[in-house]
Amino acid sequence: MSFHDVDPQLLLLRRQYIQLFEPDFLAWPPAKFLKDADVQKWLYKHLFDPSRNQILPPEGYQLRVLKKLVTKLEKETENGEEDGVLGELTARFKSFIAIGVSSEFRAAQEETYVTFTCLTENYNPENSSDCDSEPTITLLERRQLVLGSQITGFRTWEASLHLGSYLLTDAGSQIVRGKNILELGAGAGFLSILLAKHLHAKHVTTTDGDEGVVESIRENLSLNGLNTQGKVKAGTLTWGHDPWETWIKDDCDVNPYDVVIGADITYNTTAISALVSTLHKLIERRSKLRVIIAGVVRNAATFQKFRDDCTYRHFAVEEVHFEPKSMRQQKALFYAAAVPIKILSINGAG
Repeated sequence: MSFHDVDPQLLLLRRQYIQLFEPDFLAWPPAKFLKDADVQKWLYKHLFDPSRNQILPPEGYQLRVLKKLVTKLEKETENGEEDGVLGELTARFKSFIAIGVSSEFRAAQEETYVTFTCLTENYNPENSSDCDSEPTITLLERRQLVLGSQITGFRTWEASLHLGSYLLTDAGSQIVRGKNILELGAGAGFLSILLAKHLHAKHVTTTDGDEGVVESIRENLSLNGLNTQGKVKAGTLTWGHDPWETWIKDDCDVNPYDVVIGADITYNTTAISALVSTLHKLIERRSKLRVIIAGVVRNAATFQKFRDDCTYRHFAVEEVHFEPKSMRQQKALFYAAAVPIKILSINGAG
């Protein structure tokens, strides 16, 4: 089965799978389709074969997905428990059972590879030789570390994926193409890597307030083939202090910032005042600076405080109208859209 002959249902399933989408909500093709031997060979090759995939999801996740796949095939088969299931799939499934895999709790605490498929609005699969050539970002995340440390920066959150989806549109990409960009609260580094790897930013300075998170960003930059001393620079930046009295001054002198971005950084009322103070200092020095902030509106009052603080600083604040698609409509960058996610465009012209 060549790439150009691959059914879109299989490509969608693989994109969800490598992003560690919850197995209960994977977009499974019909069982009759899955029974086809060529389809099963393709699934084994691209989802489970460790000899053909340098990076695979955690074994516990693979087991959960395989269990659902085998169950679907067995229900569709009338003769015998394993009839109609490719031998490699059955063998892989049994091997996980035999060796035992980490419990879900233990696996949740471990570092996990998560791969995001970054399709532009006009992405043409004809330009790719196979599904492995689709534009992706792979991050090493510690998805549950927030539970113990209260640090949220070791995983990619919904607003980052929503802002990434917007920047992959024609309108969004024009904001960042060829620009020098500063990211605040970069977390695992998804947006900064997206800008540098796929959206043709001139230079990206990626920052977070926690040194441990910044070290994680550097690891993810290396994982994606980006040199932190070249097109992307990573460093610690504490909000509320004058950024021009830090390493930011020298960095901006070399790569004058055109755009500041941030996602999932407006959830804490205590941090909002410090964040807006930092934005004020940046805009005060760079009057034409454009700021793009995305946030999940988990608490309307908290998000409103951010807008009110921006108004107090005489910023011009405009909402970017970009609605998230429902999960059933998403073809890449999968994220929940049940809670409103807003994108604000801010500048100092108010």
